[in-house]
Amino acid sequence: MSADSLAAASRSAWGADVEPLLERLDGEGQALATQAETWSAINSGSFELPGLAAMRVTLLDTVSELPAPPEVVDLAPSQRVRPDGEVMDVQHGASIRVRVRPDAPIQVALTGHYDTVFPASHAFQAPWREGDVLRGPGVADMKGGIAVMLAALRAFETLPGAKRVGYEVLLSPDEEIGSMGSAPLLAELGARAHLGMTYEPALADGALVDARKGSANFHLAVKGRAAHVGRAFGDGRSAVLAAAEAALALNQLNGKRDGVTFNVGAIDGGSAVNVVPERAVLRFNVRVPDAEAAGWAEAEVHRIAREAGERDGIEAHLHGGFTRPPKPLNDQQRTMVAWTRQAGAALGFDLKFQASGGVCEGNNLAAAGCPNIDTLGPCGGGLHSDQEFALIPSFAERAKLSFLLLAGLERGVFDPRDLRS
Repeated sequence: MSADSLAAASRSAWGADVEPLLERLDGEGQALATQAETWSAINSGSFELPGLAAMRVTLLDTVSELPAPPEVVDLAPSQRVRPDGEVMDVQHGASIRVRVRPDAPIQVALTGHYDTVFPASHAFQAPWREGDVLRGPGVADMKGGIAVMLAALRAFETLPGAKRVGYEVLLSPDEEIGSMGSAPLLAELGARAHLGMTYEPALADGALVDARKGSANFHLAVKGRAAHVGRAFGDGRSAVLAAAEAALALNQLNGKRDGVTFNVGAIDGGSAVNVVPERAVLRFNVRVPDAEAAGWAEAEVHRIAREAGERDGIEAHLHGGFTRPPKPLNDQQRTMVAWTRQAGAALGFDLKFQASGGVCEGNNLAAAGCPNIDTLGPCGGGLHSDQEFALIPSFAERAKLSFLLLAGLERGVFDPRDLRS
């Protein structure tokens, strides 16, 4: 028996009426890549509110094809520590939410983001093609993923029979900066869904992610005492030096606990070289594999911040924390992986999974008790750089994978009733 025949036999549990829908998705691959290409040309950097608004208008038109009206949900501002140590509000725009059959017995959360890491001033703006490779900002991360998600949902809605699967689509404008505004929506969604499907790109070799580290962003605002370095150097207290010593203390924690990393990203501070600097802000990231490690790391961060503030003439205020809790490979995640592999095998794919130190909305859903697969988008790479790409043949492949997952829930191939227990 050929590989195609084996795959067809393995998906017999889904019913023969999935076959024409899979064939239709096969024929949509180029159109989905074109859709991602068109969306890529709209700059929607996380802080570019006009561009995000333009992208939102386009997405609202596309999601209107689903059998429920979309909602625009304004996000509350988050806070950012300025270089002078003061706290400012950051505006995020709005999320798009579509709730289809919210009273159905099986509920699925589907999430994605339409912001990118590229501001309007960045040189990487226009998409282009190189054979079967699509390059451009967001073609993989994750405008291409949104295209895949919506194609799978359109196919699912044409599946014959009354539906016992409901779902909620949440598309947000702030994932690339930590989902600070959309975090409450993700938590609410994760609390009421049986399982989640998120559309970050798969790896270029087709592998998906099964577990993720947690991530925390911290900002240590330090205030010292300014002084003229010629006339009164001894009267000054350098905020920059205090921040630098705290940075060194953080770096010394690396290697103390398996899988935990402390990365000093920046120190803002100082002015003229003939002035003892009065202000500094130390910015750093912490990654952890599990909740226990997160507790240890957070305690160490608070200790270092406290010690910085105990220096003579220095005040230190710590801001931030864990915005993406760890997503460990627990029994519920293993079940999700097994189902995804089964759906992949029904398409003739031997799907591989691996852990990642990166974070995404899948972390937020998992923290709310919602097991999820969070790399259901097209295969790609070069993320967060001007080398970003998506593999065009993978658009149809991954749309079919999501469709089979949804159809499997509908047809009883997968039973999510005890998944959250």
